[in-house]
Amino acid sequence: MALTALALNCTLSPAPAESSTQLLIDQVLAALDGHGVKGDTVRVVDLDVRPGVETDMGDGDDWPVIREQILAADILVLGSPTWLGHPSSVAQRVLERLDAEISETDDEGRPTMFGKVAVVVVVGNEDGAHKVTADLFQALDDVGFTIPAQGGVYWNGEAMSGVDYKDLDETPEAVATTTATLATNAAHLARLLAGAPYPPS
Repeated sequence: MALTALALNCTLSPAPAESSTQLLIDQVLAALDGHGVKGDTVRVVDLDVRPGVETDMGDGDDWPVIREQILAADILVLGSPTWLGHPSSVAQRVLERLDAEISETDDEGRPTMFGKVAVVVVVGNEDGAHKVTADLFQALDDVGFTIPAQGGVYWNGEAMSGVDYKDLDETPEAVATTTATLATNAAHLARLLAGAPYPPS
């Protein structure tokens, strides 16, 4: 069964700046591709995503376009850098906009994100990757996404070192193996949910 993934890169750096978050997202998408999952990326900071908790905030809001891509995908890859021990402000904006999905339902009354899988990518040269991952997992679960076993991958540089993930000469083995597990489990779970959707409430 062919599947698709959409990655939302919540870096604070507009294109074409290099992005450590994008590098790890690219590695996750490459691993998913090995399981028949084709993926695309949106760098959210490059778009005009308005503050709010509605599906469309009007007046040039770009979120509805992103939302349609999320609805069309089987897997959401949400990537964020760590800033001051928290997800980026862009990631928080994405979560706030996804909050609207709690009250949006399909034809059988299920929240729109039921049946979709979400995984998390976190990078940073400071402490906090576990907290950022936990924050993103909880919000994504609240919205209706399903999180696979070991559905998060992260890299933390040495505190206060200034070294970013994109500066490394090679991918650390622990990151590579975790990425492979994440992709295997995400693709497996997405296929299971496609074949056996959650029942209506």
